[in-house]
Amino acid sequence: MLVDTGANVTLLRTDLAQKLQEQLIYTAPNISLKTATGEKTEIRGKLDASIECGSRKFHHRIYVADITDPCILGLDFLQKFNFTVDLEKNEIRTGGEEIPLFSASVQHSKSCSVLVKKRTIIPARSECLIQGIPEVPGQFRYAVTDFHSQVPQKGVLVPATLVDLEKEAIPVRVLNLNNTPKILDKGAVIATCEPVVDIVARPQEFSEAQHLSSILESLEMLNEKQRREVRKLLKEFQNLFSTCDADVGR
Repeated sequence: MLVDTGANVTLLRTDLAQKLQEQLIYTAPNISLKTATGEKTEIRGKLDASIECGSRKFHHRIYVADITDPCILGLDFLQKFNFTVDLEKNEIRTGGEEIPLFSASVQHSKSCSVLVKKRTIIPARSECLIQGIPEVPGQFRYAVTDFHSQVPQKGVLVPATLVDLEKEAIPVRVLNLNNTPKILDKGAVIATCEPVVDIVARPQEFSEAQHLSSILESLEMLNEKQRREVRKLLKEFQNLFSTCDADVGR
């Protein structure tokens, strides 16, 4: 799906419109649109459909045409539902929700290594969350960290994790399978970063009734302000905690 503030209307490709159950309202054959290159494309019709952006669905009238992209979100859609386009952060916002945008050039970006931010000792047969930094910052924002095949540290595993590279540090979950402590020196390669070109799953809502509730219950020594900060931290990194033995493998 392409977000185009230069398009006056929202468009859907003809073959995709034919697969939808919504009834297509055919338009007169003399109605056409002018593309950015100056070419004219015939409008096949229009239909009312639900468009899902982030966690919300928006009911909107879409025009059907023979276009290259599957769908083009036009200015009519963005204005109708009060979307804000932030080019600096590469995101659109509405109703307090931030929806990331991905440039087409990101798909051709190369992966980069993740380096250990500061010297860390991982106890034997333990799992730790350490801080990492990208070897080449600024290439892309969202990435998936994964085990680096050329990491010299034997007996160390790093699971795949979705991260935001604009944060001060990258959280890297590291498992030491050895019977002895493992030292990770500052600047050592610990993982690899692959650029994210799409997000297709919405994060689940955090609930204290889940596996992290026991952590909050055990923090009796903290005051209410400190508990709020811990709750916020757990919510942000809840997917980094293992819930059972199957999460860390064998």
